[in-house]
Amino acid sequence: MASTSGDRAAARTGIARPAALAAAALLAGSLLAGCSGDGAASGKGGGSQAAGSTTAPAKSPGAADDSGLPAALTGQKLNWGDCEGGGSGASDSSWKCATLKVPLDYEDPDGKTIGVALIRSEARDDSKRIGSLLFNFGGPGGSGVNSLPAAAPGYPALHERYDLVGFDPRGVERSGGVECREDADTEKAFTTIDLTPDTAAEEKAYFADAAAFGAGCKEKSGEILPYVTTSNTARDMDLMRIVLGDDKLHYLGYSYGTELGGTYAHLFPEKVGRLVLDAVVDPSADMIGHAKNQTRGFQRALENYLKAEGRDPKEGTQEIAALLKSLDKKPLPAAGGRDLNETLGTTGITQALYSESMWPQLTAALQAAEDGDGSPLLALADEYNNRDASGRYGRAMHAQRSISCADSQVRPTPAQAKKLLPEFMEISPVFGGYLGWDAAGWCHKWPVAGEHKTPEVSAPGAAPILVIGTTGDSATPFEGARRMADELGKGVGVHLTFKGEGHGAYGGGNPCVDSTVEDYLLDHKVPEDGKVCS
Repeated sequence: MASTSGDRAAARTGIARPAALAAAALLAGSLLAGCSGDGAASGKGGGSQAAGSTTAPAKSPGAADDSGLPAALTGQKLNWGDCEGGGSGASDSSWKCATLKVPLDYEDPDGKTIGVALIRSEARDDSKRIGSLLFNFGGPGGSGVNSLPAAAPGYPALHERYDLVGFDPRGVERSGGVECREDADTEKAFTTIDLTPDTAAEEKAYFADAAAFGAGCKEKSGEILPYVTTSNTARDMDLMRIVLGDDKLHYLGYSYGTELGGTYAHLFPEKVGRLVLDAVVDPSADMIGHAKNQTRGFQRALENYLKAEGRDPKEGTQEIAALLKSLDKKPLPAAGGRDLNETLGTTGITQALYSESMWPQLTAALQAAEDGDGSPLLALADEYNNRDASGRYGRAMHAQRSISCADSQVRPTPAQAKKLLPEFMEISPVFGGYLGWDAAGWCHKWPVAGEHKTPEVSAPGAAPILVIGTTGDSATPFEGARRMADELGKGVGVHLTFKGEGHGAYGGGNPCVDSTVEDYLLDHKVPEDGKVCS
């Protein structure tokens, strides 16, 4: 679901939550690694810095390097060592951390550098090792350093033959993490700003808060803010490939990670190895298109949930819409002296629609709200917003919005969004207003220009790329997977459909999906385009 203006709720393209990620801390607190002339990250609180390490050469030295980057970057040796600060989630000694130096600005590759935090666990069967497998779990703004160790138990077959490699993309956490406002201001925005403004005064407050968020990003993180684009992160990935010693890039990307993977394929088609794109972002959609897609996706997931509950989808939708409208007029009391308002109620419902496994929790939370207790829905919203019990928020949402707005030139005005609201409400009376307003508030008065209207993912000449869509996906509706496969190009995009629920298919336990992905990644067996798993 789209992240809302003013530091509000969910992900613009979502962070994938397949079964393999159930225990992953996807949105963890920020540990900044600032820009520096020599590329060293500050490592405050650590996690990306190697402590007591020795230089470990790449497993396959001599990866092809026609990047045109300085030898000081392409020839750098990574110092893999223990992950400091406890932020990585690594539970065993096989996980090691290092920092990769990358250009802040690829148009000035000899200039200032920043540190990109990496985490790796080497292949368990060195005799059958294929190479490195990079992961991105979505967002944008999710930390791979935090997520991968917790998710890795869900990928035992891949771990046998690949070094599993996660990273914090530029602007995220330990990689020059963007910061925009303090926790107290975030709490105030969630509790006082109406995401579906009904009056001129509420509209004014909504857009003033959106502008203030962007101004805070510029004040606190202005140096890196213009350079956190997806295309720059894709270039960082190619430098990772070179330094890790791989001739081709092997990659598994979920949700926003599919846009990143598609961008990489466009920029470096000849370097594409085995790429899997799961829970696919529609590359043909602009800011408004994404908002409409997600409105349809979450409404579809809500109706599937209601059907599973034995309820009429239309009636159930109207009942939930009425509940949210009542929260707009009078918030419900919740634990800790807090209140559940319409904004947080919508966010809580959104959280539960990411995975079918959370539907029973949604049922209990909705019943509690009907009985006058907002606590269960508020707890779901806190989980989504990465708010801990002490009121501290993770900084992933800061990076998320900064990356999205650095990418997008399409920035609807408040008047344009207001004109589109009836169309959004027709798609979904539950999510339409929230996402319709968000299309304008998201990058309102953003201090950095956007790079493109829609991402370019065409990759003529690239090796086949496996593209997976799930029919019940709420955050990235399955139609986007076919569009991604088509835009990658004939013979490149290979489309797989999973008839099921959830945001992300691989790792969810479906034998057909899991075996298809593993046959492709491990043995490079490319399935037939259009294959369906159920």
